[in-house]
Amino acid sequence: MQKTLSILKDRNVLITGASGGLGRCIAYEFAKHDCNLYLTGRDKNNLNTLAREIPSNKNVFYKTANLEDVDQIKELSKDALQKLHNIDILINCAGVFVVKPFEDTMIEDFNRSFELNVRAPFLLCREFMKGMVQNNWGRIINIGSSSSYNGFKNTSVYCSSKHALLGLTRALHDEYRCNNIRSYCFSPGSIQTEMGKKVKNQDYSTFIEPEEIAEYIAFSISYDSEMISNEIQLKRMNI
Repeated sequence: MQKTLSILKDRNVLITGASGGLGRCIAYEFAKHDCNLYLTGRDKNNLNTLAREIPSNKNVFYKTANLEDVDQIKELSKDALQKLHNIDILINCAGVFVVKPFEDTMIEDFNRSFELNVRAPFLLCREFMKGMVQNNWGRIINIGSSSSYNGFKNTSVYCSSKHALLGLTRALHDEYRCNNIRSYCFSPGSIQTEMGKKVKNQDYSTFIEPEEIAEYIAFSISYDSEMISNEIQLKRMNI
């Protein structure tokens, strides 16, 4: 049985994209460490099943939301604070992966990518930052991508949005580290999820397992030291 990370015990954690492959694994991982969970995603059935099945002795709440809608983000944030009073750890896992040649990419693709991959994390950080400052403790985890650092063909808006998310993470880290609030950008390569299946001409079996990423996130943010890396790239070793 995995050892509970004491610094995470009883923390209130909000996870977006929890009805998807990686978000689901992150929820299971943080439940292992006795966290109170607030889960959100688009798929009500998946969220309901996850909330029922997740092995936790703590509170597990969930609410469906479309994070492209600013009003729904505000409603979600209000509901989370009513139920948990504060959010200690915010995990922005929801995202959209648009794969199109640049000349076929429409303004609607651009808007949706930035609304979900950048604006939603920005707004959620604003909603919960005040409480983190008051408590002098907080952790913000933004799920980036290898596209946060690189450019790949047919993914112009995705790469652009992930670069922007990395910039947001860096700015928040610098602005709030004096308040013991740390912002992280975890940038994995291709993952064994439904989104990962959109990646063409690569061996899916070599992709990173979402459970590995979830475990690494929990371990990394529990390392409570002045020596810390807020940018973490995850990839398979070529053996």
